[in-house]
Amino acid sequence: MKYASIFKIVSPLLIIIALLPSTLVQTGCANIAPPMGGPRDSLPPRLLKVNPRDSATKFTGKKIVMEFDEFVQIENIQENLLVSPVPKINPLVDYKLRTVTVTVKDTLEPNTTYALDFGNALKDINEGNILKNFTYRFSTGDALDSLKLTGKVIIAETGKTDSTLIVMLHSSTDDSAVIKEKPRYVARVDKDGNYNFNNLPGGNFALFALKDEGGQRRYLSSSQLFAFADARVTPEISPKPLTLYAYTEKEEEDKNGKGPKPPTPGKGGNNRKKDNKEDKSLKFETSLSGTELDLLSQFEFRFNTPLKTFDTTKVRLANEKDELLTKYRFIRDTSNKKVTLSYAWAPNTAYNVIVDSAFAIDTAGNTAPKHDTIAFRTKDENEYGLLKLRLINLDLSRNPVLQFISGDQVKFSWPMTNKEFYARLFAPGEYDLRILYDDNKNGIWDPGSFFEKRHQPEKVLPISRKITVKAKWDNIIDITLEK
Repeated sequence: MKYASIFKIVSPLLIIIALLPSTLVQTGCANIAPPMGGPRDSLPPRLLKVNPRDSATKFTGKKIVMEFDEFVQIENIQENLLVSPVPKINPLVDYKLRTVTVTVKDTLEPNTTYALDFGNALKDINEGNILKNFTYRFSTGDALDSLKLTGKVIIAETGKTDSTLIVMLHSSTDDSAVIKEKPRYVARVDKDGNYNFNNLPGGNFALFALKDEGGQRRYLSSSQLFAFADARVTPEISPKPLTLYAYTEKEEEDKNGKGPKPPTPGKGGNNRKKDNKEDKSLKFETSLSGTELDLLSQFEFRFNTPLKTFDTTKVRLANEKDELLTKYRFIRDTSNKKVTLSYAWAPNTAYNVIVDSAFAIDTAGNTAPKHDTIAFRTKDENEYGLLKLRLINLDLSRNPVLQFISGDQVKFSWPMTNKEFYARLFAPGEYDLRILYDDNKNGIWDPGSFFEKRHQPEKVLPISRKITVKAKWDNIIDITLEK
């Protein structure tokens, strides 16, 4: 009787469920499962507690334990962690679940304020949100040092900034310390070029900036971006910002043992025997774009190897009827790898450059394999636009040179003797503009020198406005420069 009554109760319920639409049953099941989706976690980990506390004084321990509100991970700690003062032995950083543990390996100095800047190393595990520039400070003395030093680093040649640079303070008065020793204090440069030193002690320091790809914190090669302050600097409570101008030295101005030099090139990565039929022909290119010559440039020979001789009597310029022309000249540059054929080119005109096989011999003794004729045509004037720029607030006393930039290359530059630039023919395209302040009036940017002449690089002012030059147009533009 008991079982029968239960059957009578359950059986009608089963019948009702069986008659329900399948979609209603499935929806009911879906509601039981946890909800999918939701907003993505975009917040970095948050520090809940740290032992010893941040900004602790009279620090004597060897471990710092940090606890966060979510699971964390540490990446590229050797590249990211900046410890100031710079230790002989970097601390060991470990992480597990929500905890990060820092173990001090170096002997701490008395009455000294330390800062551990984690850079972009600390992030959450699930989404990889970075706790940017997280810094922990402590002092082995009774108080934290409170002096500051701030400023900006600018790339002298372009006027741009580079967030991969570091700024360094050296206590040594020896110039060679930037090569031989690690600095006392290190700070990062942000995306706008700014740097900040906090919690500094009193005293004065030599101030440098450089690109430190190897993590050595030293100036090891003249190919590194490098900057220096003219005089030693003194931290203050409210310091005036100091701007540094970074540069790389020109290859031909290496220090010859009196400063850092580029690494010595190796002998190659393989030991294959040379081909018995080694190509002994002279290797060169020209400045032509296809078979066209830009009216705004000259015809150039560009050689792979420096020249031993260049015989101008074995190079002839002719028109398309092979009639020889006159009043042209050759200009050989100091590298012995470029020779310019200068001539008053007529627009939309065909020319031939006729070269003898022995017109040039490079330092390896190579010559051209045969006589050759290089045929080309100059561009038509209709392929260019007229350009007139009026530069308001241009400081003519600083020997300004107007630079036209395309693809990060200086395509054209012009020394400004007044506040207007005019060109009847100018190559169409989009250009960034810069003003080079040409201290030595040689028309090109010159880097600085720290170890020999001790002078700063020439400065470049980027102009925020980009211009577009259109063919067959009168492009007339006014630009107001910042004072």
